[in-house]
Amino acid sequence: MIYYAKDNRFGMIVFDLICANDHVFEAWFASGATFNKQAKAGKVMCPDCGSVKVHKAPMAPAIAGAHAEQRAENAREATHMRSLLVKLRREVERNGDYVGAEFAERARRIHYGETEKRSIYGESTVDEARALKEEGIPFATIPWIPNTDG
Repeated sequence: MIYYAKDNRFGMIVFDLICANDHVFEAWFASGATFNKQAKAGKVMCPDCGSVKVHKAPMAPAIAGAHAEQRAENAREATHMRSLLVKLRREVERNGDYVGAEFAERARRIHYGETEKRSIYGESTVDEARALKEEGIPFATIPWIPNTDG
């Protein structure tokens, strides 16, 4: 059984991040300012250890005019990735039940056999996600790409 945590971010930028325990991971944000605000508030959590002390890893900037073919390929890959994330959202919505802010509580009930097993998705706070991880309750946070079909 897989549990899904809904994430309402879109128009994303991916940053490589490093936590205080030197775990490297990727995270998606609407902008650099969004990352800075969330990191300062302790809302960005390492998926390996739960540390909220994270910073951006060094990244190579894109230089205008350089490597046009590579930039075009990157754009095609980004378009393809967005398409896959939209399909993932549709699969989650088709196969899971939306439980909103009760995600952590409902996932816990399913995990401990207090209610029927089923796929769910919803929202959770960083603290709730950390607690679920510590309890060994499987879930995933996914970038929630808006459905453009209307």
